[in-house]
Amino acid sequence: MVRSYADTPVDHATRAPNAGFSQGWAFLVLDTPEDVHRWWRTTADDVEHPDRWLAGMMRAPVVIVPCSSKAAYVERYAEPDKGWTDRDEARWPMPFWHMDVAMASLLILQTAVDEGLGACFFGIPPEREAAVRREFGIPADFDPVGVVTLGHPADAAGPPAAAGSPTRRARKPLAEVVHRGRWGHGASPSA
Repeated sequence: MVRSYADTPVDHATRAPNAGFSQGWAFLVLDTPEDVHRWWRTTADDVEHPDRWLAGMMRAPVVIVPCSSKAAYVERYAEPDKGWTDRDEARWPMPFWHMDVAMASLLILQTAVDEGLGACFFGIPPEREAAVRREFGIPADFDPVGVVTLGHPADAAGPPAAAGSPTRRARKPLAEVVHRGRWGHGASPSA
């Protein structure tokens, strides 16, 4: 995750798989200096005197707000080719509308890396969501699920090592996150 950007423009595009080809995601792309500045004015406390994190993030020339629409999925799966005749949300054991847009966001992050760009995914402060919806006209049937900043890393040699969580908190051992064959069994056959 890159947290400090050069203000050089970037090209961008969006395509990702989605359940039942529901297409229940949309992306608010802010890629003009005016729109990006409006984003930070709407979501941050002190854009005139930003801390180090905010100063680095504000230079990103692109801000993308991935949004999901539960209604699009519920409606799509009530169509004849899907076989459900109702719109019962209980049919959805997981909120695929959020999962699909999260996967699309991951594709944006991976594509950024492949293109030599930097990107960072983070959340919208809950107390700012209503202001974001008003300022950018996000309709009620779409929910912002996070934010992706995108741009060229400020360090031309590549993104600096993260000074974030791994430097303050130990990474969980592999055996705690990968379970082979049965929960609690190690990640490798010999474990």
